[in-house]
Amino acid sequence: MRKQDVIKFFGGVCKTAAFLGIKHPSVSEWPEVIPEGRAYQIEKLTKGKLRFDASLYQKDTGSRA
Repeated sequence: MRKQDVIKFFGGVCKTAAFLGIKHPSVSEWPEVIPEGRAYQIEKLTKGKLRFDASLYQKDTGSRA
């Protein structure tokens, strides 16, 4: 889930923070792809209006044949 999409959905950093019950500096400090646990929480709280995208959180294992 991308930070810009979440902030746009809620109407700003302060409104996003208030909805989640956290302080606005916490939202401001999110990276562009927000923390995975927070993304799950937002999907649940918005009843799927914002969706968790697992592909954003896949890590390259660096495996080589």
